[in-house]
Formats: sequence, structure tokens, C-alpha cells
Amino acid sequence: MLAERTIRTTLVSSALAVAALIATACSPGADAPGSGGGAGGEPAARGTALAAVETLTVKGRAPKTGYEREKFGRAWADVDGNGCGTRDDILKRDLTGVRFTDGRCAVASGTLTDDPYTGTTVRFVRGRSKVDIDHVVALSDAWQKGAGTWDPETRRRFANDPLNLLAVDASTNRRKSDGDAATWLPPNKAYRCTYVARQIAVKKKYGVWVTGGERDAMRRVLATCPRQKLP
Repeated sequence: MLAERTIRTTLVSSALAVAALIATACSPGADAPGSGGGAGGEPAARGTALAAVETLTVKGRAPKTGYEREKFGRAWADVDGNGCGTRDDILKRDLTGVRFTDGRCAVASGTLTDDPYTGTTVRFVRGRSKVDIDHVVALSDAWQKGAGTWDPETRRRFANDPLNLLAVDASTNRRKSDGDAATWLPPNKAYRCTYVARQIAVKKKYGVWVTGGERDAMRRVLATCPRQKLP
């Protein structure tokens, strides 16, 4: 009899344990697809782009009314006071084999090795360049998501911030236009996680909001690289 009671007690305990596991799995608090969690439904790790995207404000796109490039200040101003314009600063940072027309600032030629947007090599020659300096978060996109209310100095800093600038293939950049992550991603799929992480970092730094579709597109990209860090 003692043995039978022991067996019955063990069976009851096992059944209760199974029921508890099922209840936990089905509980409303369990991670659901699209909730912003990391791989396997785990919360996104702190410091990752996937965690940071959840901190961005989500709103609708405002009208483009009033947008002009000049509202962001003179193009390629010397905001860091090093005597060189921002465009040349980024060319010096991103190109290899750089040669100058004046010895220190004006980049005469160089090579964009492994262009972020295409994965190809692009030659830069001043005056007939196939290299653009891209605003990763386009100025027009920023204007429609908060920058229209900024003061002129903040817009100038935004337009010349190295965090928001990349030397890239010119023709690909022009196809991008002012697209956000919901409407344009680099053809080079290997760069998409890094690209989206940089957009998030820029928008987080300046308080630029995202649309719901844009946030969802960012989540989809980062789901393939949940440990991607912000630049």
C-alpha cells in the first residue's frame, strides 16, 4: 500500500509540473513575434541596435512643406574647426590611397574600397567623382520627422555630423534619394544591419522619430543580427 501511495503521489506531482509549464508558455507575458525581443523571443540585449529601436518615438510623417537644403546651413561647413570642410573630412576618413590638391584638405583622388552600399570598389577623382557623401538619415527625411522645428545650429550640426555621413557609390546613393528603412535598404545585404544600426544611432542622438512602418522594417533587419551594436 505504501508503494502504491508513493507512485500515485509521484504521478500527481509530474502532472502538476507539466500543467504549470503549459500555463507559463501560454501566458500573456510570453514574448510574441514582433515584440522587439531578441532571437528566440528573448529581450533584446542592452546596448544593441535592436534594443535602441524600441526607444525611438513612433509618429506619422509630417509634411515636407518648407524643406530646403539651405535650412541645414551651408553645405559641408567646417563645423569641427580643423580648417577642412566636412566633405573632405569624410573622404579622408573613408577612402584609401588619398591624394590632396593642397597637401591637407582638398582630396584630389582616392579609392572607396568595399563600398558599403554595393560591396564594390569605386574610384574617386575630384571633379568627375563617382563617390557621394551620403546622409544616412536623409535631410528631407529628418525634416519630416522633427528637424523642421529645430533651430538652425542644430540642423547645421546634424547635416555635418560624421555619424550621419558615409562615402558611397554615387549612382546607388541617388537611387536612395530621401528613403527611410521602410522604402530603401542597401543592395549590399551584408551591410544592412550596420546601416540600420547607424540610422537608429543618428535618430536617437537627435530625437528624430520613425514611422510605424520604418520601425517594423528596422526590426526585421535586426532580427537577423540581434547582437548588432550601435556605432
